Amino acid sequence: MIVPLALLVVAVCVVLAGWAGWFVARDRAVVLRQLWGASVVEGLLVVQAVVAGVLALTGTPDIDAALFWGYVVTQAIVLPLAAAWAFAERTRWSSVVLLVAALTVAFLEFRLLQIWGSV
Repeated sequence: MIVPLALLVVAVCVVLAGWAGWFVARDRAVVLRQLWGASVVEGLLVVQAVVAGVLALTGTPDIDAALFWGYVVTQAIVLPLAAAWAFAERTRWSSVVLLVAALTVAFLEFRLLQIWGSV
């Protein structure tokens, strides 16, 4: 895994979580721009998965593949599920869902770095 890319994913997730938290505090539902922000994170996760796949095929480093790819797949589905839920739920709780999902992806990213051996 490329550490700067992983840290970029974490940073964008934290910004998205902060934005959703602001909406929670103001008792507002998620807006479309926030879902576009989640799609940016999802795009970064796809790029990261491709890079990790290439690095894993070259054998760098020796990792537990099932554990690593389980985290990658989980990360990939958290935000789309949260976005669908937030889009359907047009209350303050949609912002809570997006907040929790963004923080979950950020924490999963740190765990991926630990599994990969970068941290």
